[in-house]
Amino acid sequence: MAQGWRVAANYRADEASALALKAELGDAIELFRADVSEEKAIVRLFDDALCHYGRLDGLVNNAGVTAPLGRLEDYRAERVERVLRVNVLGPILCCREAVRRMSTRRGGDGGAIVNVSSAASRLGSAGEYIDYAASKGAIDTLTLGLAREVAAEGIRVNAVRPGLIATGIHASSGEPGRAARMAPSVPLLRAGQPEEAAQAIVWLLSDAASFCTGSLLDVSGGR
Repeated sequence: MAQGWRVAANYRADEASALALKAELGDAIELFRADVSEEKAIVRLFDDALCHYGRLDGLVNNAGVTAPLGRLEDYRAERVERVLRVNVLGPILCCREAVRRMSTRRGGDGGAIVNVSSAASRLGSAGEYIDYAASKGAIDTLTLGLAREVAAEGIRVNAVRPGLIATGIHASSGEPGRAARMAPSVPLLRAGQPEEAAQAIVWLLSDAASFCTGSLLDVSGGR
């Protein structure tokens, strides 16, 4: 918001946190509610956001889930399906809707897409959540392919790959203290903060990154 963006922020279930964010940021942000694992909800989200703001200049694909830590041999199909629907299908469909509205080939003014991947895509997350790591590998490939596909249509597509970041995602995997436990494995000897990943995302959205497309930017403390 400090850079002048007006933000359409989507959430699925945590209304309290969404309302707290709205209270903090005021008119710079508008809240929308959609489940990005569902195609109809995604289309409605983009239509509603465009109706509210009148234009679309950027997309940040940040929705993602993990599952309890464990070995692949113990995964149930339902677990893997949920991870892939949210982490892969959702971002692909969000990219589709963004391209339909931003591409100069379709009458748009261009724009930028930033996909939030993970350092897990290159580390593999053995013994923890290989399915999550695989889903983020798909995001890397999506970024590279789409960047080449729409480069001549005024759209830049990049990805940020956060490493060990102190967020609530660790609690959802069953180990709230995972960031602290893993911190010694990071060359900078600490977990990152959400703001450090966010700053990389904002830079890739901005004109300062005008010659960047198809880039995978690691924000991982050297890990």
